[in-house]
Amino acid sequence: MSDDEPLAQRSRPALSPSRASDFKQCPLLYRFRAIDRLPEPTSAAQLRGSVVHAALEQLYALPATDRRPETAVTLVAPAWDRVVAAEPELASSIAPELRAALLDEARALLSGYYRLEDPTRFDPQSCEQRVEVELSDGTLLRGFIDRIDVAATGELRVVDYKTGKAPPEARALAEFKAMFQMKFYAVALLRSRGVLPTRLRLLYLADGEILDYSPGLDELLRFEKTLMAIWRAIQSAGATGDFRPSPSRLCQWCAHQSRCPAFGGTPPPYPGWPEELQEGGEDTVLRAGPGAESAA
Repeated sequence: MSDDEPLAQRSRPALSPSRASDFKQCPLLYRFRAIDRLPEPTSAAQLRGSVVHAALEQLYALPATDRRPETAVTLVAPAWDRVVAAEPELASSIAPELRAALLDEARALLSGYYRLEDPTRFDPQSCEQRVEVELSDGTLLRGFIDRIDVAATGELRVVDYKTGKAPPEARALAEFKAMFQMKFYAVALLRSRGVLPTRLRLLYLADGEILDYSPGLDELLRFEKTLMAIWRAIQSAGATGDFRPSPSRLCQWCAHQSRCPAFGGTPPPYPGWPEELQEGGEDTVLRAGPGAESAA
């Protein structure tokens, strides 16, 4: 979608991977993030993830022969500047010693990336690709894909960088969320390009691990129906304001316990279903979150 299209059209309510995952986890969490837009504290993991993603995007903007490890680490400081420019309040909230530590950690992650892939040997088709597609029932999917690779023979690979580590007790849930996100992108590409992604690749930079998955067409068609059902449930809740909490072990990482009825809190008055619903997650600069989402 081009930048000169009307804002109202670009702001049409849509489903992103993060918000779909939020609703599956807890409808009230979805409301707090997507409708109430309640602020949440920025974590060091989010900042580090944002910087690494920005540096990798810039790395692949260079000619392949220039994508050397020593070049990659020089991109960290400019990447930090880009992140702070998009979120100016971060500049005053991050102590100098924390900034230095985060940049060192980002450089270490970029250096470790070269143990997983050699970026001098291929050119991705796109990085930080915005995707938006309307499904047959009117559900609008929207998100940003870290990287799309297309082989000379036409095979399509979707790549997502994971820069954090989930706590051991939440590792399985973090991986489930990560694959949910990748299948979301696979459906979006299937419908927008008419091509079934051959491989979904998760690169865990902190762990030095690669997780590859090849989805089948029938599997993605079933997942597409799941996304449609999620959006119908969101719209139904939006019409009545009935976004109920769904307590789980993930609640310990939630920033909104004080407003949650499951913990004796009271949500703010429901503002109503917005005509222009700004999606968080893939439409924001900061990457990753606390707890189970720190692997995102």
